[in-house]
Amino acid sequence: MSTSERTSAGRSGISWPIMIAVIVFFALAGVFAYMLLLPDRVASTVPSALIGRQAPETPLPAIEGLTTRSGAVSPGLDPAMLEGSISIVNVWGSWCAPCRQEHPYLMQLAEDERIQIIGLNYKDKPENAIRFLRQLGNPFDAVGADDTGRAAIEWGVYGVPETFIVAPDRTIAYKHVGPISADILERTIVPEIDKLAAAEASPGS
Repeated sequence: MSTSERTSAGRSGISWPIMIAVIVFFALAGVFAYMLLLPDRVASTVPSALIGRQAPETPLPAIEGLTTRSGAVSPGLDPAMLEGSISIVNVWGSWCAPCRQEHPYLMQLAEDERIQIIGLNYKDKPENAIRFLRQLGNPFDAVGADDTGRAAIEWGVYGVPETFIVAPDRTIAYKHVGPISADILERTIVPEIDKLAAAEASPGS
């Protein structure tokens, strides 16, 4: 380094390596901030090979001791129950913090008489799953216990929670990766349900 360069660096008080490190830090911070501000958009763009295909044949046992909103014994997951109704299949676990975050929106969906909501309880303990639903409310018409995670693999699950919308002919119409938010519910989930309901009600459907 020449005398003039040393003098210039000394006057600025900041060396080039430090300046580069600062620039890299702020660039990475910007990327992370962008990802945090757009979680729903990023999650919902994850593709699924199952869209437009028949829902997997994945029978699952019930969670012993679990009851539905009406107080009846909750059934497990029977693939036949997906026939003839618009179904919301939600993959969840009591250990999953985002599942707790999205739960109020599942409870809201449970008021829609056009649909049934089926839970796929992923790698959970029965007592924990029951405690979770007793505390927060049970939106599910049926819950299958996927103790090993094998059914989730068949459904192509990336992580928990995930939500599938299944048409009355058992075709998977839509998949959302990540927790349901108020925005996702209003802008995506409900319109998809409306679309399927309209198709079912139209002549010749």
